[in-house]
Amino acid sequence: MIFKIVTLFLVVMGVLAMFGKMHWLGGKRLENAKCRRCGRYQIGRGPCSCGKGGTA
Repeated sequence: MIFKIVTLFLVVMGVLAMFGKMHWLGGKRLENAKCRRCGRYQIGRGPCSCGKGGTA
């Protein structure tokens, strides 16, 4: 019984990992949220904290 539960859990985690790798599920939005100069993710609409003036 435990073996079935562990196997099912691993299969579900594998399916979720495959969906996470797909770029059509918000991948472009995440790519646009990066600073153009340093590559950090930005939260909000203000300038980047790197001080180089790169905005999203």
